Amino acid sequence: MPVQAEQQKELINTLALQAPDIDRTVLGKAVGAMQCAVRHGADPSARLAVIDFSLPSSEPRLWVFDIKEKSLLLHELVAHGQNTGNNYAEHFSNILGSYQSSIGLFRTQESYVGRHGYSLRMDGLEPGINDLARERAIVIHAADYVDPAWVERQGRIGRSQGCPAVRPEVADLVVDSLKDGQYMFAYYPDQQWLDESLYLNCDGPENSERLAMLQLPR
Repeated sequence: MPVQAEQQKELINTLALQAPDIDRTVLGKAVGAMQCAVRHGADPSARLAVIDFSLPSSEPRLWVFDIKEKSLLLHELVAHGQNTGNNYAEHFSNILGSYQSSIGLFRTQESYVGRHGYSLRMDGLEPGINDLARERAIVIHAADYVDPAWVERQGRIGRSQGCPAVRPEVADLVVDSLKDGQYMFAYYPDQQWLDESLYLNCDGPENSERLAMLQLPR
């Protein structure tokens, strides 16, 4: 454990240097959640995406890191759901039809071409928090309302039906960077989630037992 903790600290410090605008606490939680999943049977990944929903939609709040190279690949705008909030996200859900975003740790899966073009499906790993992501069709896709021009006109970008939509100009790169088993971590300072998340409280004895029983996507 001391070796793992030291390696985790080193990774966080290195990635933070590559992304000086990211909140180091948020990055630390993202890396810790990802490594918790790996310690409990999930495969390691090459990439990690971090969304900080405590930031307004008018600011870039999506970071995509290359874990192997310890580098920053992208820093981009990302939308939240129309019932999550206006410029600031406030409300999150795991309910079908809520049109709200979900927080927590996700595992990205297969890419596909749908009504929004080239897109990426994800599985939510947190029971009761985001584990209905696939059923809710929460995917990464392009959206023309994710546009800095919207910020100039109305003070925020457009909103999705709960998906982390990105600019059309970078959507293919985002999908290709994250497809096939990478991790995405969506943060918001929800105190109940921070206190109860299995992945943010990985070393608790009860959480370890619950994590051991989960069938984590590989």
